[in-house]
Amino acid sequence: MPTMRKSTNPAVTTAVARKNFSDLINRVAYGKDRVVLTRRNKPLAAVVPIEDIALIEEIEDREDLKAAQAALREVKRKGTIPWARIKKELNLP
Repeated sequence: MPTMRKSTNPAVTTAVARKNFSDLINRVAYGKDRVVLTRRNKPLAAVVPIEDIALIEEIEDREDLKAAQAALREVKRKGTIPWARIKKELNLP
């Protein structure tokens, strides 16, 4: 598991976030702040602008595509194992 780097984003306890939810959402949505929610002084979650989520999903899609392309290259190099053989080796019905 990667270690968390020191965040420069403001931290807010979950209790404070609940009390000021509307203000928190406005800070994130319109001010483009990233807010780390904490409980017992430990980072728990983050509230981020929707643009950040879109960027994260784009990065994940690129990484998935790279992994799929690598898997296809490996199949071309090494071939595949027939499903019947795998079932037999694993004693599957």
